[in-house]
Amino acid sequence: MSDERKTIVITGASDGIGAAAARQLAGNGERVVLVGRSRNKTEAIAREIDAPFHIADYAELEQVRELAADLATTYPRIDVLANNAGGIFGDRKLTKDGFEQTFQVNHLAGFLLTNLLLENLIASNASVIQTSSVAAKRFSKFDIDDLQGEHNYSGRVAYGNAKLANILFTRELDRRVAEDGLSTAAFHPGVVATSFASSSGGLFGFIYTNPLTRRFMTTTEDGGSRLTFLATGTPGQDWISGEYYERDRPMASHRLSRDDQLARQLWERSAELVGLSG
Repeated sequence: MSDERKTIVITGASDGIGAAAARQLAGNGERVVLVGRSRNKTEAIAREIDAPFHIADYAELEQVRELAADLATTYPRIDVLANNAGGIFGDRKLTKDGFEQTFQVNHLAGFLLTNLLLENLIASNASVIQTSSVAAKRFSKFDIDDLQGEHNYSGRVAYGNAKLANILFTRELDRRVAEDGLSTAAFHPGVVATSFASSSGGLFGFIYTNPLTRRFMTTTEDGGSRLTFLATGTPGQDWISGEYYERDRPMASHRLSRDDQLARQLWERSAELVGLSG
């Protein structure tokens, strides 16, 4: 029976839907590997579900490279990589790597991790799952020539752009490696009552910290179940590779989300920024 279990790596697993999905998957008997930024929070979840864990701050790409090396060495087979780490931020801020924080934490870091693990993932016939958001459709003003948000920055637009980038990355990854056996999907977990936007200020900060609005949000368990559905499902049978999902169903997102040329351009720009060949 143990040989039938999947090895599922979840980033952003120390809180919110990542932690909820980790609990659900571990409860189903899967091997769950946790990745988080906070050692205390990540270790607490790891103890709770008896799972291994790794620490990496996505605001530093060198930590992502170290994480990839650790994962590749420790887990020769990875059945699912869930790129769930992310966040909403307020004022425009550059990371240590010189990139706009929202873009790096929500897109670039996961893009880098996936590419560094790509050989292992293909060998495992793995699924790569991106936690996106309906914010891609509602707030994105995507400009391939302004990925760093240097012009007319707002935290809300930056987040929408990054979530659209998740969908475009999913689409282009599917185009490039589907024939090699890799499957991909992006999903919206719902407007989940977590603390991940509490420091962003503005509209998002208000929505996620106001007790009244939080009453109408999705629970972390329900949001986590959207990730669990994709992680445990069979591509081609339960879900379609390369697609974007809401409530476990393929849905339309931003009009640019199906722009194949834009998806290729984003891949090439992202690869150049993190020092990978396109």
